[in-house]
Amino acid sequence: MLHEELTSDIINAFYHVYNALGYGFLEKVYENSLAKELNKRGHTVKQQVPIQVFYEEQAVGEYFADLLVDDKVILELKAGTEIAKAHEAQLVNYLKATEIQVGLLLNFGPDAKFKRKIFTHQRK
Repeated sequence: MLHEELTSDIINAFYHVYNALGYGFLEKVYENSLAKELNKRGHTVKQQVPIQVFYEEQAVGEYFADLLVDDKVILELKAGTEIAKAHEAQLVNYLKATEIQVGLLLNFGPDAKFKRKIFTHQRK
């Protein structure tokens, strides 16, 4: 699996933060806490990374990925009751718009859950 060791460490950090904080905070609290935990584990973490969307070689929009870890994995964080298909589509679109191939959707909801998405360059 692509970046398996890295994604395993990210998921472990996700559960560590979830177990410490529990459910009910705003996404920003989880974002800051997870960034701190991943930094403690030796990872390079960038928050609110701008992602430009292009159409016919012209910039048509800009989004912000919650976290980028080691310039290899985009993290999209949620704090809702469940992971929706729209959240998964959002993460896949971030992967389509960048050179990053792996993304994790992490939901700090009533039950901690995650989804792993891959969009390889062969499909771009």
